[in-house]
Amino acid sequence: MGQHFLQNRQSRKIKHGFTLIELLVVIAIIAILIALLLPAVQQAREAARRSQCKNNLKQIGLALHNYLSAHTAFPPAFCVSPNGSGGYTPGGQWSIQARLLPFADGANLFNNIDFTKDYSGQSDPSIAYTRTPFLMCPSEVNDKIRTTSGGAPEHYPVNYGYNGGTWRVFTNSSLSGGDGAFYPNSKTKPRDFTDGMSNTLCFAEVKAFTAYNRDGDSGTSSIPGFASSVESLIGGGGSNKGNSGHTEWVDGRVHQTGFTTTLPPNTKVAVPGANGAIDAGDYTSCREAQSCSGPTYAAVTARSYHIGVVHALLMDGAVRSLSENIDLNTYRALGTRSGGEVIGEF
Repeated sequence: MGQHFLQNRQSRKIKHGFTLIELLVVIAIIAILIALLLPAVQQAREAARRSQCKNNLKQIGLALHNYLSAHTAFPPAFCVSPNGSGGYTPGGQWSIQARLLPFADGANLFNNIDFTKDYSGQSDPSIAYTRTPFLMCPSEVNDKIRTTSGGAPEHYPVNYGYNGGTWRVFTNSSLSGGDGAFYPNSKTKPRDFTDGMSNTLCFAEVKAFTAYNRDGDSGTSSIPGFASSVESLIGGGGSNKGNSGHTEWVDGRVHQTGFTTTLPPNTKVAVPGANGAIDAGDYTSCREAQSCSGPTYAAVTARSYHIGVVHALLMDGAVRSLSENIDLNTYRALGTRSGGEVIGEF
């Protein structure tokens, strides 16, 4: 009997582990939970990025109106010398974004800039490649310094471009600007926005490191309506830049710090040799302040990494999410400051 009791006691001490089937079931349950939770986490993160992106645009809007209060006019895209083709005025190449720094938590950087000199002539060369947080969307995949061919830091990109209008941005010979909110030498005031400041685009998202074609000096006053039409102009000559568009936050030219409403948001345009942002090609017939025979026509498209939309700032300070499927006529009407168009809901 004592031996039987000892055997029962020893048998009660035996501990059984999980079987292989039980382990596989537990692993499967964990995998299912992860699969269910991961999209929710990603959506939450994207929602946070979209919110931050909108806040950046709101900050730009506040900065612009504070600039208006201080200077009685909105800032120009940049400043061109009197003969147009002679290039910038001394220090005139600085972008709107640079001029807004003291009104948008960038006073320290602003105070380091000598605005009587171009950005390439600064005593502190790091200014051009200094990251400015409110100019970068948190969803930008190329949030990085642009370097020279030798690997030296050169520029920093930008994700929010000014509204340069529908197509014609500038004419060097007459120094006349386009129909957008900003252009070289512009000094627009609220009274100039006869379409209504709530019906005129101010800034919109752009992708960094876009490819673009420039200085082919082609194009007419007829606005191309399709990506294929712009690609035909690109194929007609000029110089293709594989990834340097929207990489210079200090430069006021439209292919660096602006956009136009030629094509709908997020339109894919192919540029031969592109190796920057995917499907994000732009076109500029002639850079502003260059000695070309014709005007500067530009198809510089607003683009975003937020699926299906592009966030935009209106001149009244409101921020909207524009669908990439917005009616093109409505979108172009939003791009003009005084076109006289009637705009409904958008």
